[in-house]
Amino acid sequence: MKKLSWRMKLGLGLAAATVVLVGIHYLIFHDWHHLAIYGMHDIAMMPLEVLVVTMILHSLLERRAHQEMMEKLHMVIGAFFSEVGTGLLHRAAGLDENLEIRDQFLVSAKWDAARYDAAKRAAAKYDYTVRADAAALEELRAFVVAKRPFLLGLLQNPNLLEHESFTDMLWAVFHLSEELEHRNSFGDLPESDLRHLAGDIKRAYAALAVEWLDHVRHLQSAYPYLFSLAVRTNPLDTNAVVTVGE
Repeated sequence: MKKLSWRMKLGLGLAAATVVLVGIHYLIFHDWHHLAIYGMHDIAMMPLEVLVVTMILHSLLERRAHQEMMEKLHMVIGAFFSEVGTGLLHRAAGLDENLEIRDQFLVSAKWDAARYDAAKRAAAKYDYTVRADAAALEELRAFVVAKRPFLLGLLQNPNLLEHESFTDMLWAVFHLSEELEHRNSFGDLPESDLRHLAGDIKRAYAALAVEWLDHVRHLQSAYPYLFSLAVRTNPLDTNAVVTVGE
């Protein structure tokens, strides 16, 4: 004989409890008319009650699930910047001829939401000018190609689908690694191909910069000790010092 599931057992238990309670009510008051009136009233209101309870519970459960998913996603983003993002952003900024955007990235504990929003707007409008010689491209290739297994692992994470801008940035970084990997050498590349690679670096650089701001903004509110390290290793601050001063 097939065993009853816990849901079936719960349902039968609740139904039995209702029968028992109705029986007790009748034994005390001996009034079927009263039971019928209130019983029909409860049955009539049941669809509305189910609707309200279902909507509230569904909303609460959905919100809780979203919060848990976003927390896991922030952990993935943190791992990305620790493993790849900060180093790549530092290298890309080193190829920026002007780095006029630097002042917009000097994050501190005094920053509020308005300051972060202003920095993101400036980063989105900035013309990222990238110039790279053969030696710089070789060094950049060695870095990103070594991180390919890690990047591939991130792309397999289904939670990333909930963060479109981060996913787009990840694809830009992954594409850059592929472009660099497919060149045998960089010393004899035509100017047109160097411009093409500069465009790939620029795309990844711009996306990384915006995502880095979002990342440190989250750290500031959720993990102050991680925020402190992020500020002291700011990849766009040429004067950043990791050691804690007086």
